[in-house]
Amino acid sequence: MPFSSLDTIIDFLEPVSTGIFYNNDEGFNTKQLGSYIDVYTENFPGVDAADLIIIGCPEARGAGVIKADTSGIDAVRKHFYQLYHWHADVKIADIGNMKTGASLEDTYSALQQTLSELSSLQKKVVILGGSHDLMMAQYNVFATQQKIIEATCVDALLDMNTESRFAADNFLMKMFTVEPNYLKHYNHIGFQSYFVHPAMLETIDKLRFDCYRVGVVKEHMETMEPVIRNASVFAIDISAIQNSHAPANRITPNGFTGEEACMLMQYAGMSALANTIGIYGYNASQDVSDLTAKQISHMLWYLLDGIQKGKQEAPLEQREYYNEFKLMFADFETSFLQSKKTQRWWMQLPDKTFVACSNKDYAAALNNEIPERWLRAAERS
Repeated sequence: MPFSSLDTIIDFLEPVSTGIFYNNDEGFNTKQLGSYIDVYTENFPGVDAADLIIIGCPEARGAGVIKADTSGIDAVRKHFYQLYHWHADVKIADIGNMKTGASLEDTYSALQQTLSELSSLQKKVVILGGSHDLMMAQYNVFATQQKIIEATCVDALLDMNTESRFAADNFLMKMFTVEPNYLKHYNHIGFQSYFVHPAMLETIDKLRFDCYRVGVVKEHMETMEPVIRNASVFAIDISAIQNSHAPANRITPNGFTGEEACMLMQYAGMSALANTIGIYGYNASQDVSDLTAKQISHMLWYLLDGIQKGKQEAPLEQREYYNEFKLMFADFETSFLQSKKTQRWWMQLPDKTFVACSNKDYAAALNNEIPERWLRAAERS
């Protein structure tokens, strides 16, 4: 039975089609995820035990697609359920698909309310979209609670095109400018310069937000781990993945490889803050041999891998599980913490709070240099 606090959201949801439970007319074996996940088919899952909750949202009117279609979401499910279960400590519930509202705003509102209920239960939720503008519902979960957050997005484009009539092309402008605003910081990973008007990057820089060009990221993928770790809202658009790895991406042949996309999802799983994770922009009608659906299913598998790794981490308050290094750089005194369990790093800001960082930040401080990540974070604190 569902929690009583979830009774209000069940009306927004439709069960998962039972057709995806069969592979070659046979059910899943006991080692496949399909036999392990608690799926909403007839009875609503017991989400109290879940570490990860899957929810589909086929709403794509924000990208100009009028009719909602769950075939892509179900294709992802079909391939994900066929993967083998390696993460015994990670419990999963699939609560079905969001019903689309009479208007796009109605769907935003229903998704926001659903995510809010699950967030109040301290659950990590992955949204299988749908167009990228659904990320606004992720942000609004925190805005309605008046919580100041960081958000991180992986996308080949900067969705700030105010000349477009489609929300999926310009929703970032709304997220950046809506008042009151609860976005402390925004990171954009993997943009491709030839798609981005220089004025957009100037606007991002004036806001003191951070953009990471795809080529730079690919040279040092590990530097994105602390970027993602600091974010409460995380989303990835399949346009960020090379067409050869995600054929449904018709925007560009370039971008991240499938393996790199999986790595970014693993980082999101490891993050204790990232409690809503969106995968957007998949149109099944543009796919080839379900390869993009398979790619997304592998990304979900690595999300599980990250969640299991994240479970190893101790809270920062339990300092016995951390190596602490106090040092001075450029007349600033600060502390760096290194996890004894995962080897990840945190650094202390002037306001005494800690933010995620990398070994390179510590090395720079050790060399009496101000780490750029520290400087930009200190400006925002």
